[in-house]
Amino acid sequence: MKCFIYDTTLRDGNQDRKISLSLADKIQITRILDSFGIDYIEGGWPNPSNPTDEEYFREVKKLKLKHAKIAAFGSTRRPKILPEKDPLLQALVKSEAPVKTIFGKSWDLHVTEVIHTTLEENLDMIQSSIEFLKEHSKEVIYDAEHFFDGYKANPEYAIETLKAAALGGADFIVLCDTNGGTMPWELEEIFEAVKEHVDVPLGIHVHNDSGLAVANSIYAVKSGASMIQGVINGYGERCGNANLTTIMADLVFKMGAKFFASKKISGLRKLFLSVDQIVNLASDVRAPYVGEAAFAHKGGAHIDGVMKVSRSFEHVDPHSVGNDRVFVTSDQAGGSLVVEKLKAIKPGIDKKDPMVAKLLLAIKEKENAGWHFDSAEASFKMLVYRQLGMFTEPFEFMNYRVTEDKTPQGLSVSQASVKLKIGDKISHQVSEGDGPVNALDAALRKALLPFFPYMAKVRLDDFKVRVLGSSVGSDALVRVWTTFGDDKEHWNVAGVSTNIIEASWLALMDGLCYKILKETKKCK
Repeated sequence: MKCFIYDTTLRDGNQDRKISLSLADKIQITRILDSFGIDYIEGGWPNPSNPTDEEYFREVKKLKLKHAKIAAFGSTRRPKILPEKDPLLQALVKSEAPVKTIFGKSWDLHVTEVIHTTLEENLDMIQSSIEFLKEHSKEVIYDAEHFFDGYKANPEYAIETLKAAALGGADFIVLCDTNGGTMPWELEEIFEAVKEHVDVPLGIHVHNDSGLAVANSIYAVKSGASMIQGVINGYGERCGNANLTTIMADLVFKMGAKFFASKKISGLRKLFLSVDQIVNLASDVRAPYVGEAAFAHKGGAHIDGVMKVSRSFEHVDPHSVGNDRVFVTSDQAGGSLVVEKLKAIKPGIDKKDPMVAKLLLAIKEKENAGWHFDSAEASFKMLVYRQLGMFTEPFEFMNYRVTEDKTPQGLSVSQASVKLKIGDKISHQVSEGDGPVNALDAALRKALLPFFPYMAKVRLDDFKVRVLGSSVGSDALVRVWTTFGDDKEHWNVAGVSTNIIEASWLALMDGLCYKILKETKKCK
């Protein structure tokens, strides 16, 4: 069973009322999805009214993607307009994305009552739009919007729309449950009927309004769908989209399906946490497979059973998705995964080594204080290297100061000074910036650059702040999460404090110290 995973987090996920992705967010998520092995990444809907998405398609060409195909999303031509004259189709062509995905109307209600055209014109809109895009694209995917509702209302016409897409040359035809109200047995029956009329590879795109998006996606694969569209962690408008995080695990462990990213499934929890961090949403502790509570055992009988035979209370090995079991009553969480990560840094270390127990205690204390190392691997490595005495601090921090001024013209000016002792020399630098964190970052780099020239290549690519706990006042605990990058890789660090400037400083220090660690230790 060969499947293709089509991610639409950057477009359909961005419809979530709590999400608003910046260009930097989209680029970073693209890198993560490509690294995981996702087959298709839908970047957005390029058109003049959406400058962020237009810029995305210009910027994404600069990335050296390892596997993923980038798709641009749009619609069929409008009624009574030739495809080559339609500005939305022209914008798709201008994007130069190798894959174009367009949606069209399958439900006669939408044809006559929403876009106000004839059933015949709609069929031509579908076919002619695909034909036009095929002249300018390596691949065209057709999303049959509201297909299941359309089929239930008028099965003959719904099938005719698919035939029009096939005649146009669509490489995939994706059946969409746009309103999310189709039951699994209905979906299975309709899929079987479609296969009698259409010979093009089929896909599925499901919304979660009935809580069945994952189940319907799995049923679709069982019925012959070879492309699964969805969103990492199930974000989206209303009740969300089909959750690709869960679907990919189900495909691997429950169906034995083959897809490119299946070999990376042990990194699923890291993917889950990383994307949550970028969109700045708290992770669902009860998320299947990857949530913090997915393998948490509290009842005494359950714990006893798991300790004797793990599969007695666990449907898969938690390590197979990068998770770990948690025994709530004994307050032991994540120990085995930490030891595995530790072995990558210090091969041969024994889990009974007193340093391991000391390190686990330090990690537990940090996590209780609000740190989150699963999505800040560089901070984890810095903690390990320091705890094991494998890292000598490259400089001594003396002080920093941040000031905010407002000019008579009403402009805010941020200025930061940083004073470090590096060897027997004092480096004291001042910088202005676009906000206090930017000024602090600039001053710190300026102080380090004469001693560590490779700092010139380090970028601060992302910066997020999250309020922790129930307190949302000015004294609330905050966690700062940052992404640094250079010409070779990206790394994530965190800082936690009730003072947002201090939390930012901790993250900046760790991020730049990690670069020094990489250069001096050549660590992996």
